[in-house]
Amino acid sequence: MNDLANATRCDPETMSGVPVFAGTRVPVRALFDYLEGGETLQEFLRQFPSVRHDQTITVLEAAFAKVTENSGSPY
Repeated sequence: MNDLANATRCDPETMSGVPVFAGTRVPVRALFDYLEGGETLQEFLRQFPSVRHDQTITVLEAAFAKVTENSGSPY
């Protein structure tokens, strides 16, 4: 997994401390909102060209790791 600290930022001076993709003002929540709404990752990246593909993968991998951390199974 890529380093989540390199993919995101949480700074009170940027978007009032809301987690954003590093180097952007795009909230991480926007990615989950797009996916929840049925949009593809490609559409999210098209709509937010300042966000890099590897940043989104890092965030999704971190979310997956959090959900499965106590399951005893990698899947």
